[in-house]
Parts: sequence; structure tokens; C-alpha cells
Amino acid sequence: MRFHLISDNIDTIVGMRLAGIKGVLVHKDEEVKKELSKAVADEGIAVVLITERLVNLCQVLVYDLKLRKQRPLIVEIPDRHGNGRSKDAITGYIRDAIGLKL
Repeated sequence: MRFHLISDNIDTIVGMRLAGIKGVLVHKDEEVKKELSKAVADEGIAVVLITERLVNLCQVLVYDLKLRKQRPLIVEIPDRHGNGRSKDAITGYIRDAIGLKL
């Protein structure tokens, strides 16, 4: 079982390649959908890493795959520009989910 990267940034691909993770560079939602379909069909891929910007291009498909498929695990990662969340995003999620202020 292996990792696979779908990224919109060549720097992310190069960095992950140094860690032994192969990936593809895409920029449009059709390309993302095509690469996700390939990854789901490939029995050897256990984890798909996908940059947050690409997830935002086709959220419905990504979240549908996350809910309906056991494999591969789809993980959103920030690219070199960081993530789109505020610095207190995780704390806010916890507060909203269980009503506990940290």
C-alpha cells in the first residue's frame, strides 16, 4: 500500500517526492476528478494526499468519497502557502462540536 499526492503546486510535489511519495500536478476541477477516480481504482493506493485548494474545487466529490469509500483514505493537506483556516480553527471546531471552551 502506498501514498499518492494530488497537488496544484510543484513545490509540494517536489517535497513529497523527496519523502518517496509520487504525485501529479493538476489545476482544474476536471483534472482533480480524473486523478481521484484513478486513485480510487488503483488497489495499491492506500492514502491520497490532496491540497486544500484542490479540495475546494470539487468538495462534493471529495467528501462523497470520504463518506462512501473505505479505501483510499483521503487527507487534505496545506500547500506551501499554508492552509486557509484561521489559527484558532481547531479550537473553534471543538467548541462547536462539544460546547467546551478551551
